[in-house]
Amino acid sequence: MTVLGCSTGVTARLADYPLFGGQAVRYLLAALILLPVAARPSAGRPAPRPDLRELGRLTVLAATGLFGFNVLMVQALRHTDPAAVGSLVGCAPLLMAVLGPLLERRRPRLRLVAAAGVVVLGAAVAQGFGTGSTAGFLYALGTLGCEAAFSLVAVPLLPRLGPVRTSAYATVLAVPMFALAGLAVDGTALLRRPTGPELAALLYLAVLLTCVAFLLWYAALARLGPERAGLFAGLIPVTAALSGAVLGTGALQAGQLAGAALVGLGVCLGAARPRRRALPTTSQKQLVAEQ
Repeated sequence: MTVLGCSTGVTARLADYPLFGGQAVRYLLAALILLPVAARPSAGRPAPRPDLRELGRLTVLAATGLFGFNVLMVQALRHTDPAAVGSLVGCAPLLMAVLGPLLERRRPRLRLVAAAGVVVLGAAVAQGFGTGSTAGFLYALGTLGCEAAFSLVAVPLLPRLGPVRTSAYATVLAVPMFALAGLAVDGTALLRRPTGPELAALLYLAVLLTCVAFLLWYAALARLGPERAGLFAGLIPVTAALSGAVLGTGALQAGQLAGAALVGLGVCLGAARPRRRALPTTSQKQLVAEQ
């Protein structure tokens, strides 16, 4: 999530590059890196291949978490300001804290839901609430759904396929989605030779934001579960603001520092293990029996 938050300045370098073509190149480069690693046998056994059910889930993952997220995010930013979009997408921790357990047919834990609420509040304070149109709100709402789907759809795939193969297969499936959409929208203007900064941005998005960040995130999901891992999504607006201040593209505001503190508090509340009630001692048991 820190890598994703710090990528906002890099993504701005691609503002004039064709959207669908750029994303197709990004995921193609990432797939070329991930597939050889995914094909390697593990523990002397051949690499598991997805069955039809898993392939369907991977397709949904690519269509929502990769294709849908990027397209809807761009449309949302065209109709409303970034603060409004960021505030709504920043609700992802709360959505995951509620939907994650429900999809596993168990009740959400109140402590984690409360911690997610603190994270969401911190993200909103750091980002600002902003204003926008109804269309922008709907696009941002769709972006929020795709952001949650990127994690929740992947959770059942991780035990058998693992983070590397889940990431590799999802990126492969995303390439034709962006390519076909680009042909329909941009035609022959789907691709052009990138400038130096644009090429550097594409490589950054392919290697760090896709390969490295995807692997780290799915590994965290497998270890922490969607409820706890989702809390760290609140770091996106915080690290975006901090990286902007470090790179000189923005000034650090008091609200951003307050938001960062709230996000940190929410993450700590969610990460802390609840104390177990101490078992009664033998003398306590005897006292209860005598009473």
